[in-house]
Amino acid sequence: MLLSMTGFGQAVRQQDGLTVAVEIRSLNHRYLKLQLRCPEGYGGLEPLVESVVRQRIRRGSVYVDLRIERRGQPEQYRIDVQVLEAYRQQLESIRKAWNVAESVPLQFLLGLPGVVYEELSGEDLVSRDWPVIQTALQEALDRLDRMRAEEGRAMAHQLQTHAQQLRQNLEQIAQRAPMVAEQYRSRLQERVGKLLEEYQISLQAGDLLREVALFAERSDISEEIVRLRSHIDQLEACLQKPESHPEGVGRTLDFLTQEMFREANTIGAKANDAEIVNHVLALKGTIERVRELVQNLQ
Repeated sequence: MLLSMTGFGQAVRQQDGLTVAVEIRSLNHRYLKLQLRCPEGYGGLEPLVESVVRQRIRRGSVYVDLRIERRGQPEQYRIDVQVLEAYRQQLESIRKAWNVAESVPLQFLLGLPGVVYEELSGEDLVSRDWPVIQTALQEALDRLDRMRAEEGRAMAHQLQTHAQQLRQNLEQIAQRAPMVAEQYRSRLQERVGKLLEEYQISLQAGDLLREVALFAERSDISEEIVRLRSHIDQLEACLQKPESHPEGVGRTLDFLTQEMFREANTIGAKANDAEIVNHVLALKGTIERVRELVQNLQ
Protein backbone atom coordinates (compact mmCIF):
# COMPACT_ATOMS: atom_id res chain seq x y z
CA MET A 1 0.00 0.00 0.00
CA LEU A 2 1.25 3.44 -0.94
CA LEU A 3 0.76 6.59 1.13
CA SER A 4 0.50 10.07 -0.31
CA MET A 5 2.40 12.86 1.41
CA THR A 6 -0.63 15.18 1.29
CA GLY A 7 -3.59 14.92 3.63
CA PHE A 8 -5.63 16.44 6.44
CA GLY A 9 -6.83 15.17 9.80
CA GLN A 10 -8.51 16.69 12.81
CA ALA A 11 -9.80 15.58 16.21
CA VAL A 12 -11.32 17.02 19.37
CA ARG A 13 -11.07 15.52 22.86
CA GLN A 14 -12.71 16.69 26.08
CA GLN A 15 -11.89 15.44 29.55
CA ASP A 16 -12.15 16.89 33.08
CA GLY A 17 -12.79 20.43 31.88
CA LEU A 18 -10.02 20.27 29.25
CA THR A 19 -10.82 20.66 25.54
CA VAL A 20 -8.12 19.84 22.99
CA ALA A 21 -8.57 20.42 19.24
CA VAL A 22 -5.90 19.19 16.81
CA GLU A 23 -5.61 19.89 13.07
CA ILE A 24 -2.85 18.31 10.98
CA ARG A 25 -1.98 19.13 7.37
CA SER A 26 0.79 17.43 5.42
CA LEU A 27 2.35 18.54 2.14
CA ASN A 28 5.22 17.44 -0.10
CA HIS A 29 8.75 17.74 1.21
CA ARG A 30 11.91 15.75 0.65
CA TYR A 31 12.41 15.21 4.39
CA LEU A 32 10.20 15.32 7.47
CA LYS A 33 9.65 18.93 8.52
CA LEU A 34 7.33 19.61 11.47
CA GLN A 35 5.78 22.97 12.36
CA LEU A 36 3.77 23.16 15.60
CA ARG A 37 1.47 25.99 16.65
CA CYS A 38 0.25 25.78 20.25
CA PRO A 39 -0.95 28.14 23.01
CA GLU A 40 1.39 30.13 25.20
CA GLY A 41 2.86 28.02 27.99
CA TYR A 42 2.82 24.80 25.99
CA GLY A 43 6.15 25.19 24.15
CA GLY A 44 7.45 22.08 25.91
CA LEU A 45 5.03 19.99 23.82
CA GLU A 46 7.16 20.21 20.68
CA PRO A 47 9.50 17.22 21.33
CA LEU A 48 6.55 15.09 22.49
CA VAL A 49 4.46 15.93 19.42
CA GLU A 50 7.43 15.37 17.09
CA SER A 51 8.08 11.94 18.61
CA VAL A 52 4.48 10.87 17.96
CA VAL A 53 4.44 12.29 14.41
CA ARG A 54 7.74 10.60 13.48
CA GLN A 55 6.28 7.23 14.36
CA ARG A 56 3.58 7.72 11.72
CA ILE A 57 5.09 9.97 9.03
CA ARG A 58 8.49 9.53 7.35
CA ARG A 59 8.68 12.61 5.17
CA GLY A 60 6.71 15.70 4.19
CA SER A 61 5.93 19.13 5.62
CA VAL A 62 3.62 18.53 8.57
CA TYR A 63 1.70 21.42 10.15
CA VAL A 64 0.14 20.72 13.56
CA ASP A 65 -2.29 23.31 14.94
CA LEU A 66 -3.06 22.69 18.62
CA ARG A 67 -5.83 24.55 20.48
CA ILE A 68 -6.23 23.96 24.22
CA GLU A 69 -8.93 25.32 26.52
CA ARG A 70 -9.36 24.43 30.20
CA ARG A 71 -12.20 25.41 32.44
CA GLY A 72 -10.19 26.85 35.30
CA GLN A 73 -10.75 26.41 39.04
CA PRO A 74 -10.48 29.51 41.29
CA GLU A 75 -7.66 28.02 43.36
CA GLN A 76 -5.48 27.68 40.24
CA TYR A 77 -5.12 31.43 39.72
CA ARG A 78 -3.16 34.13 41.56
CA ILE A 79 -2.97 37.92 41.41
CA ASP A 80 0.49 39.43 41.02
CA VAL A 81 0.21 42.31 43.45
CA GLN A 82 3.45 43.93 42.34
CA VAL A 83 2.35 44.02 38.68
CA LEU A 84 -1.07 45.30 39.71
CA GLU A 85 0.47 48.10 41.83
CA ALA A 86 2.84 49.09 39.00
CA TYR A 87 -0.11 49.41 36.59
CA ARG A 88 -2.09 51.44 39.19
CA GLN A 89 0.73 53.90 39.85
CA GLN A 90 1.36 54.53 36.16
CA LEU A 91 -2.33 55.04 35.41
CA GLU A 92 -2.75 57.32 38.43
CA SER A 93 0.16 59.43 37.21
CA ILE A 94 -1.42 59.70 33.76
CA ARG A 95 -4.83 60.54 35.30
CA LYS A 96 -3.33 63.45 37.27
CA ALA A 97 -1.28 64.69 34.32
CA TRP A 98 -4.36 64.72 32.11
CA ASN A 99 -6.57 66.14 34.89
CA VAL A 100 -9.04 63.24 34.72
CA ALA A 101 -11.43 63.17 37.68
CA GLU A 102 -12.42 59.50 37.89
CA SER A 103 -9.94 56.87 39.03
CA VAL A 104 -9.19 53.65 37.14
CA PRO A 105 -11.67 50.82 38.02
CA LEU A 106 -10.19 47.74 39.66
CA GLN A 107 -11.85 45.37 37.15
CA PHE A 108 -9.98 47.17 34.37
CA LEU A 109 -6.67 46.66 36.14
CA LEU A 110 -7.35 42.95 36.67
CA GLY A 111 -7.75 42.47 32.90
CA LEU A 112 -4.30 43.82 32.06
CA PRO A 113 -1.59 41.34 30.94
CA GLY A 114 0.31 39.61 33.73
CA VAL A 115 -1.95 40.68 36.61
CA VAL A 116 -3.80 37.35 36.90
CA TYR A 117 -1.79 34.24 36.17
CA GLU A 118 -2.17 30.48 36.47
CA GLU A 119 -0.04 29.08 39.23
CA LEU A 120 1.11 26.10 37.19
CA SER A 121 4.36 26.45 35.21
CA GLY A 122 4.65 25.56 31.52
CA GLU A 123 6.22 22.23 32.43
CA ASP A 124 3.35 21.48 34.81
CA LEU A 125 0.81 22.36 32.11
CA VAL A 126 2.41 19.98 29.64
CA SER A 127 2.67 17.17 32.18
CA ARG A 128 -0.94 17.62 33.30
CA ASP A 129 -2.55 17.88 29.82
CA TRP A 130 -0.33 15.65 27.66
CA PRO A 131 -2.40 12.42 27.99
CA VAL A 132 -5.48 14.12 26.51
CA ILE A 133 -3.40 15.99 23.92
CA GLN A 134 -1.69 12.76 22.87
CA THR A 135 -5.03 10.98 22.40
CA ALA A 136 -6.37 13.81 20.24
CA LEU A 137 -3.12 13.90 18.26
CA GLN A 138 -3.30 10.15 17.56
CA GLU A 139 -6.91 10.44 16.40
CA ALA A 140 -6.03 13.30 14.05
CA LEU A 141 -3.12 11.25 12.67
CA ASP A 142 -5.47 8.30 12.11
CA ARG A 143 -7.74 10.49 9.98
CA LEU A 144 -4.73 11.95 8.18
CA ASP A 145 -3.48 8.44 7.39
CA ARG A 146 -6.86 7.38 6.01
CA MET A 147 -6.84 10.30 3.58
CA ARG A 148 -3.21 9.63 2.61
CA ALA A 149 -3.97 5.93 2.06
CA GLU A 150 -6.98 6.75 -0.13
CA GLU A 151 -4.86 9.03 -2.30
CA GLY A 152 -2.11 6.41 -2.31
CA ARG A 153 -4.45 3.75 -3.70
CA ALA A 154 -5.48 6.05 -6.55
CA MET A 155 -1.84 6.86 -7.30
CA ALA A 156 -0.87 3.17 -7.22
CA HIS A 157 -3.51 2.45 -9.85
CA GLN A 158 -2.13 5.24 -12.06
CA LEU A 159 1.45 4.05 -11.56
CA GLN A 160 0.47 0.49 -12.52
CA THR A 161 -1.10 1.79 -15.73
CA HIS A 162 2.05 3.81 -16.50
CA ALA A 163 4.25 0.77 -15.82
CA GLN A 164 2.27 -1.22 -18.38
CA GLN A 165 2.68 1.60 -20.92
CA LEU A 166 6.42 1.69 -20.27
CA ARG A 167 6.69 -2.06 -20.77
CA GLN A 168 4.71 -1.96 -24.02
CA ASN A 169 6.90 0.78 -25.49
CA LEU A 170 10.06 -0.97 -24.35
CA GLU A 171 9.02 -4.28 -25.92
CA GLN A 172 8.34 -2.50 -29.20
CA ILE A 173 11.84 -1.04 -29.02
CA ALA A 174 13.28 -4.49 -28.25
CA GLN A 175 11.50 -5.97 -31.28
CA ARG A 176 12.67 -3.17 -33.53
CA ALA A 177 16.32 -3.08 -32.38
CA PRO A 178 17.58 -6.22 -34.27
CA MET A 179 16.28 -4.81 -37.57
CA VAL A 180 18.23 -1.55 -37.34
CA ALA A 181 21.66 -2.98 -38.29
CA GLU A 182 20.19 -5.07 -41.11
CA GLN A 183 18.36 -2.09 -42.59
CA TYR A 184 21.54 -0.02 -42.28
CA ARG A 185 23.45 -2.75 -44.14
CA SER A 186 20.86 -2.78 -46.95
CA ARG A 187 20.89 1.01 -47.30
CA LEU A 188 24.68 1.16 -47.17
CA GLN A 189 25.03 -1.63 -49.71
CA GLU A 190 22.61 0.09 -52.06
CA ARG A 191 24.37 3.47 -51.81
CA VAL A 192 27.83 1.96 -52.12
CA GLY A 193 26.69 -0.10 -55.10
CA LYS A 194 25.56 3.02 -56.92
CA LEU A 195 28.82 4.80 -56.19
CA LEU A 196 30.90 1.83 -57.35
CA GLU A 197 28.93 1.61 -60.57
CA GLU A 198 29.22 5.34 -61.17
CA TYR A 199 32.96 5.60 -60.58
CA GLN A 200 33.93 2.13 -61.83
CA ILE A 201 35.83 1.14 -58.69
CA SER A 202 35.79 -2.02 -56.61
CA LEU A 203 35.29 -2.62 -52.89
CA GLN A 204 36.06 -5.69 -50.83
CA ALA A 205 33.04 -7.32 -49.17
CA GLY A 206 34.95 -7.34 -45.89
CA ASP A 207 35.12 -3.55 -45.89
CA LEU A 208 31.34 -3.34 -46.11
CA LEU A 209 30.89 -5.94 -43.37
CA ARG A 210 33.36 -4.11 -41.14
CA GLU A 211 31.42 -0.82 -41.48
CA VAL A 212 28.13 -2.59 -40.71
CA ALA A 213 29.73 -4.25 -37.68
CA LEU A 214 30.96 -0.90 -36.37
CA PHE A 215 27.51 0.60 -36.82
CA ALA A 216 25.90 -2.35 -35.06
CA GLU A 217 28.27 -1.96 -32.12
CA ARG A 218 27.67 1.78 -31.82
CA SER A 219 23.88 1.37 -31.98
CA ASP A 220 23.62 -1.70 -29.75
CA ILE A 221 21.01 -0.94 -27.08
CA SER A 222 20.55 -4.43 -25.69
CA GLU A 223 22.11 -3.59 -22.31
CA GLU A 224 20.00 -0.47 -21.93
CA ILE A 225 16.86 -2.47 -22.73
CA VAL A 226 17.75 -5.06 -20.08
CA ARG A 227 18.39 -2.37 -17.45
CA LEU A 228 15.22 -0.44 -18.29
CA ARG A 229 13.17 -3.63 -18.15
CA SER A 230 14.68 -4.32 -14.72
CA HIS A 231 13.73 -0.82 -13.53
CA ILE A 232 10.12 -1.37 -14.65
CA ASP A 233 10.09 -4.70 -12.77
CA GLN A 234 11.33 -2.90 -9.66
CA LEU A 235 8.69 -0.20 -10.09
CA GLU A 236 5.93 -2.79 -10.14
CA ALA A 237 7.48 -4.62 -7.18
CA CYS A 238 7.52 -1.39 -5.15
CA LEU A 239 3.80 -0.95 -5.77
CA GLN A 240 3.23 -4.23 -3.93
CA LYS A 241 5.33 -3.40 -0.86
CA PRO A 242 3.48 -2.96 2.43
CA GLU A 243 3.61 0.57 3.84
CA SER A 244 5.12 -0.95 6.97
CA HIS A 245 8.34 -1.28 4.96
CA PRO A 246 10.85 0.71 7.08
CA GLU A 247 11.90 3.10 4.34
CA GLY A 248 8.68 3.49 2.41
CA VAL A 249 8.82 3.57 -1.39
CA GLY A 250 8.81 7.25 -2.36
CA ARG A 251 12.58 7.72 -2.43
CA THR A 252 13.12 4.35 -4.12
CA LEU A 253 10.69 5.22 -6.89
CA ASP A 254 12.20 8.68 -7.26
CA PHE A 255 15.61 7.07 -7.82
CA LEU A 256 14.14 4.56 -10.30
CA THR A 257 12.59 7.33 -12.40
CA GLN A 258 15.99 9.05 -12.65
CA GLU A 259 17.57 5.79 -13.82
CA MET A 260 14.77 5.17 -16.32
CA PHE A 261 15.28 8.63 -17.79
CA ARG A 262 18.99 7.88 -18.11
CA GLU A 263 18.43 4.60 -19.96
CA ALA A 264 15.75 6.09 -22.22
CA ASN A 265 18.06 8.98 -23.19
CA THR A 266 20.88 6.55 -23.99
CA ILE A 267 18.61 4.39 -26.15
CA GLY A 268 17.45 7.46 -28.07
CA ALA A 269 21.05 8.63 -28.62
CA LYS A 270 22.41 5.24 -29.72
CA ALA A 271 19.55 3.73 -31.71
CA ASN A 272 19.86 5.90 -34.85
CA ASP A 273 16.37 4.86 -35.92
CA ALA A 274 13.28 7.07 -36.31
CA GLU A 275 10.81 4.42 -35.12
CA ILE A 276 12.81 3.71 -31.96
CA VAL A 277 13.17 7.43 -31.29
CA ASN A 278 9.37 7.79 -31.43
CA HIS A 279 9.02 5.02 -28.86
CA VAL A 280 11.69 6.69 -26.71
CA LEU A 281 9.72 9.95 -26.75
CA ALA A 282 6.64 8.04 -25.59
CA LEU A 283 8.75 6.36 -22.89
CA LYS A 284 10.08 9.68 -21.60
CA GLY A 285 6.61 11.20 -21.49
CA THR A 286 5.33 8.30 -19.38
CA ILE A 287 8.40 8.40 -17.12
CA GLU A 288 7.78 12.10 -16.51
CA ARG A 289 4.20 11.31 -15.44
CA VAL A 290 5.57 8.63 -13.09
CA ARG A 291 8.06 11.13 -11.65
CA GLU A 292 5.33 13.67 -10.91
CA LEU A 293 3.36 11.02 -9.03
CA VAL A 294 6.19 9.53 -6.99
CA GLN A 295 7.28 12.96 -5.75
CA ASN A 296 4.06 12.97 -3.73
CA LEU A 297 4.62 9.52 -2.16
CA GLN A 298 5.98 8.87 1.31
